[in-house]
Amino acid sequence: MDLSSPAAKDDTADDIGIRLKLVRQIFGLTQRELARRAGVTNGAISLIEQNRVSPSVSSLKKILDGIPLSLAEFFTLDFSPSDHVFFQANELTEIARDPDISIRMVGQRTQERVLQMRRETYQPGADTGEAMLRHTGEECGIIVSGSLVVTVGAQERVLHPGDAYSFRSDIPHRFRNPYNEPCMLISANSPPSF
Repeated sequence: MDLSSPAAKDDTADDIGIRLKLVRQIFGLTQRELARRAGVTNGAISLIEQNRVSPSVSSLKKILDGIPLSLAEFFTLDFSPSDHVFFQANELTEIARDPDISIRMVGQRTQERVLQMRRETYQPGADTGEAMLRHTGEECGIIVSGSLVVTVGAQERVLHPGDAYSFRSDIPHRFRNPYNEPCMLISANSPPSF
């Protein structure tokens, strides 16, 4: 279900039935499972979600205890996404400044984020440089196509499709592609460093 649909944005603020259904689905519960957990009938959940009955505060609290979720949380949950959620390939933001290396970030900004996800492409001969990279946090990645030489501290390894790396990024590191075909990988780092 698209929680950013107009119905979800406009109706959930005051509509207990729609709000209950969305919360139940977010928590991965069927009507039957929620009814069992809350000690009410499946029909009661169904009628509330269809807005055919309006539950009392105590009945709603009993149902929410089956999730578990407080009344305050139930009524203050914001179902409309505050940011752009989905991105087409051409919407990834280019953040590299090297003609041989393309680093495209998922999302338009890194402020207030704790994770940065990237699609990186290293052309044949590409190298992040002899002066090794170093920054706070952690990073990891998975090679999708081609091969890449990854150096982390005193360790060095040639990675092929399906191979991965994960390390503390305050350890000096370097990426290079001495091969004849481009290398593409998906990576993440926390906190964002670009």
